[in-house]
Parts: sequence; C-alpha cells; structure tokens
Amino acid sequence: MGGAPCGKHALARESAVSGHKYCTVVDEGRVRIVTLNRPDVMNALHSDAHDELETVWDEFQASDDLWLAIVTGAGDRAFSAGNDLKSQAAGKRTGLASAGFAGITHRFDLDKPLIAAVNGIAMGGGFEIALSCDIIIAAENAVFALPEPRVGLIAGAGGVHRLPRIIPQKQALGMILTGRRVSAAEGKELGFVNEVVEVGQALSAAKRLAELILECSPKAIRASKQSYYRGLEEPNLESAMRKIFPAHQENKESLDYIEGPKAFAEKRRPNWQNK
Repeated sequence: MGGAPCGKHALARESAVSGHKYCTVVDEGRVRIVTLNRPDVMNALHSDAHDELETVWDEFQASDDLWLAIVTGAGDRAFSAGNDLKSQAAGKRTGLASAGFAGITHRFDLDKPLIAAVNGIAMGGGFEIALSCDIIIAAENAVFALPEPRVGLIAGAGGVHRLPRIIPQKQALGMILTGRRVSAAEGKELGFVNEVVEVGQALSAAKRLAELILECSPKAIRASKQSYYRGLEEPNLESAMRKIFPAHQENKESLDYIEGPKAFAEKRRPNWQNK
C-alpha cells in the first residue's frame, strides 16, 4: 500500500498477526493495535510477556508499512495492573526485557507515534506503559497510580522520571510518594491525559486520533517527535532550535518534503510515500 490512503481509508485493511500468547496484534492499514491480553490477571505482565511484547515492538519499529501504534488492554476492567506480583512471588522468572516493561518503556529511539487507549485500571507498570506513549486517551473508568512503594518497590520503568517531566513537580511527587489513585478526569486536569471518553470508547477515540496523524507526512511526524524529545535534552531553547536532529534532516531530504507543498498548491490530498 502506498502513501495515498489516509483517514478512514488508512484503517480499512486489517490483518491479525498470529503466534502471540500474552497479547493480540492487529495491523489496520498503517496502524498497529497491540492489546495486552491477560484479562484474568487484569493484564498484569511477567517476564515472558515482556519478551513477547519486545518482539512485537521490534517488528513495528522496523516496518516501513506501519506508521503508528495504539496499545490497549483486553476486557473492560484494566489497561494493565502492572507487574504480575503473584508470578514473582511464586518464584517464576523475573526481570524486564532489554526494552523495558512491556518491551516499550525503555525504547528511547522509537520516533513513530504511540497512543495509549486506557480502558480501565493502569497501575504501576501499566501506568508506565501509558506514560511511555505520546498521547493518552482514557475512558471515564480509567484509574492511574504508581503504588510500587506500597510493596517495597519504586516505579523504576519510567514512572518516577516521566511523570515529573509531564506534570508539575509537586503534583508528581504527590502521586509517587503516596501511591494514591487518580481518576481519568483528574489525570486530564493534571495534564497527563489528553482526552477522557465514555467507558468502552477509548480504542475508538484512539483510532480517531490515529486518522488525524495519518493525514500528516510520516517523516514529518517522526521528525517532530524526535525533535521534541531530543530538544528537551538541550540546555536551553536557543540550543534546541539551532539543532537539526537526524529525523528532521531526513525529512528535509525526502520526496514527501516536496509532495506536501505541491499537494497544497494543487488543492489535493498529499500522496505520502514515506520516502
């Protein structure tokens, strides 16, 4: 499929990726939908699940045909309850994949956009999965928390670092040091939730946003995401603005860099080639 399909057309073709035990993977056009699939334990994850998901995200990252991804949870109760403590307590193999919790939290070189469709409880590692995404859509029944200190742990898969980079420091510490639960509505008020939708509508809302992203040049989207995150690492605004990050340079040298203005001048929809 070329670059022409956009909007609803881009999500029209659907294919399930088989062979997964702890998640389901469906590719709809340019969009990969990854569903954490352990509803009997509220989609809590253990080492084998992390390894499986790491492979899923490796494939997504390497694919030229997939331009963005949505992650959600199976069932109507939970996005993910985080670490499978019962599995850990039973003495089963523990530890994260090299790319972190769910194979995603330590993946710092992924320039394709990620959307979290939080359909219920997002606790501990589950919340950290959502925080590692670029956009968070939350159903009204979503609940967020970093309760690790209550069981002698810390939110080391990014929670203690990402949350204070997204919301004010005192508000972040208020969550981190108490482990308290935060509703979807409060999450939006604090600033880590983009949109709150009705129960059962998180995935649909995420797909709606995906359609908007697919209307844009994939190379420009990746250049924007990379420039945003790497720019935050620069010492000041001027330093960030003077840098041309690799994805930005790649975008400037691409065919799509010409196609966008040309389509605008010709009053037609761009035919993105991702080249």
